[in-house]
Amino acid sequence: MAHRLVAQVVVTGARVFGRAFGEAYKQAQAKGKYAAAAQKGNSGTVNTYASSGLTLDEACKILNVKPPQGGEANLESVMERFKKLFDMNDPQKGGSFYLQSKILRARERIEMEVREAERKAAMDKELREGWNPKVYKDR
Repeated sequence: MAHRLVAQVVVTGARVFGRAFGEAYKQAQAKGKYAAAAQKGNSGTVNTYASSGLTLDEACKILNVKPPQGGEANLESVMERFKKLFDMNDPQKGGSFYLQSKILRARERIEMEVREAERKAAMDKELREGWNPKVYKDR
C-alpha cells in the first residue's frame, strides 16, 4: 500500500513539474520572438513593452487615465492620479510597496510615451522647416 502512495506522489509531482516546465518554455519562446522582432525594428512591437514590462494600455489602466491621443496626454491628471495612488499605497501607512512600484512604473511609462511623441514631433517639424540655428551677436 505504501509503495502505491509513493508512486502516486512521484507521478503527480512529475506531472506538475512537467506542466510548469512546459509553460515556462512557451513563455521563454514568446519572449525570444518578441525580442527578435523589437531588435529588427518592427514598428508594431517596438516600444510597447519598454518600461519594466508595462504596455501603455496597462499603465493607463493602473493610473485610471485615458491613453495619450496623438502623443498628447493630460500630464496634470496623470500626476494627480499618481500622487493620490502613490500616497495611498505608502508602506508606512499600511500600503503595498509592490503596488507603489507598479504605480511609479505606470507613470514613467506614460511620460516616456509623451516624451517620445514630443521628440518625434520636434524632429518632423525640423525636417519640414529646416534647421535654423540660433545666432548670438556680440555687441
